[in-house]
Amino acid sequence: MLFNSIDFAIFLPIVFCLYWVVVNKNLQLQNFLLLVASYVFYGWWDWRFLSLIAFSTLVDYSLGVLLGKEEKETKRKVYLWTSIIVNLGFLGFFKYYNFFVESFVDAFTFFGQEIEIGTLNIILPVGISFYTFQTLSYTIDVYKRNLEPTKKFIAFAAFVSFFPQLVAGPIERASNLLPQILKKRSFNYCEAKDGLRLMLWGLFKKVVIADSLSPIVNDIFSNYSTLSSPVLIMGAIFFAFQIYGDFSGYSDIAIGTAKLFGIELMSNFKFPYFSKNIGEFWRRWHISLSTWFRDYLYIPLGGSRGSKLKGIRNVFAIFIVSGFWHGANWTFIFWGLFHALLFLPSFILGTNRKYVEIAKSGFNIVTAIKNVYRTVLTFALVTVGWVFFRAETISDAFTYLKRIVTVFSVGDYSHPNGYRLIDYLLLLLFFVAYEYIIRNKERNPISFKNKYVRLLVYILLVFLMLLFYDDGVDRSFIYFQF
Repeated sequence: MLFNSIDFAIFLPIVFCLYWVVVNKNLQLQNFLLLVASYVFYGWWDWRFLSLIAFSTLVDYSLGVLLGKEEKETKRKVYLWTSIIVNLGFLGFFKYYNFFVESFVDAFTFFGQEIEIGTLNIILPVGISFYTFQTLSYTIDVYKRNLEPTKKFIAFAAFVSFFPQLVAGPIERASNLLPQILKKRSFNYCEAKDGLRLMLWGLFKKVVIADSLSPIVNDIFSNYSTLSSPVLIMGAIFFAFQIYGDFSGYSDIAIGTAKLFGIELMSNFKFPYFSKNIGEFWRRWHISLSTWFRDYLYIPLGGSRGSKLKGIRNVFAIFIVSGFWHGANWTFIFWGLFHALLFLPSFILGTNRKYVEIAKSGFNIVTAIKNVYRTVLTFALVTVGWVFFRAETISDAFTYLKRIVTVFSVGDYSHPNGYRLIDYLLLLLFFVAYEYIIRNKERNPISFKNKYVRLLVYILLVFLMLLFYDDGVDRSFIYFQF
């Protein structure tokens, strides 16, 4: 079920009313309703894959109970590795089986040896990368004794399948979400109001920014070999905003929806395109994933402790694995490697934690100019990386970038549906300006004190959504494929 669909517009009010009117006095019934609603939400796409999430839930719940009872370290490790193997085994089979088979065959072909291994017609279950990491956080934290295992199966199942963030995050930690599901919740009007505002902002980013840019991006990347440098630059920039509007829009709607049910999800984006270096970018982009890899991979590998060489090894490990998490294609792995190379200088020089605060008080013209330069440079480097992320092959990406620096002819871009680049450039300028104004309010993007200003923003956002809505565009979210 899509957030931006009529189905969800009917589904959400029904669940909300049942949750707060019918079962609001009983926590167990509330959690059972959340579980049923989440399974309906997920099964709307393909009910057959409900068995996967149910099996993963049962396995990790049982192993959590066993870990809570067991004192012998050897058995505890067996339980932990059982969870890791089962969860990553499912993820590996559905997401990476064909990739490994094809890569294996290509490697032998490269050395002149022909072999035949059949691939499988596998459908990737939506959200499997997200809920797999979510359940793994539970068993790992219970193993480390950072979290007490729960014996309430319905509550645990509701934690794993919580529908607002089930298929595209944020990837919640058990230590944050599970305690909220285990305790009684009461309706909070202010929180619900903020949730609706955040949902409106997320829908705007999805419908007006991401979906309206999608046809142009698809056309430019499909025909890049015939287009000039200025158009290719616009295509890369447009994709940077398309994926940001799409993914951060989903996160905003998810966080806002959770607020309607009295639950706080973690922030997943904090205006990443205002970052002044790559380290800051990754503290603001897909925060739930980058912090997951930090806590469950980077730090266990040793983090920045020890020698610089080991630290560099760990940096490459976390970025390459992050790229591979996104998809079974060498383009994603190269994208991760590219970001590792971008991050490396600041890591070696110790400046990767230099820009932590979003904004500082006061104004200095020299500092402002430097910050603008750093922000533009960081955005440009990130956008180069997005070319590899979006391209079908690494070769396509390099050819795309090569044409940017070699084909300088200026010509009018003509999209088959009549889209004009200038219209969307103006739209993005408006969007960037507004995000700069609200850059300290990632959880409350429309919470202006003046009610008339708020009303004006509401009207403008709805008007733009109606203006830019295109029924012919694929409205699914990009990160559903991951």
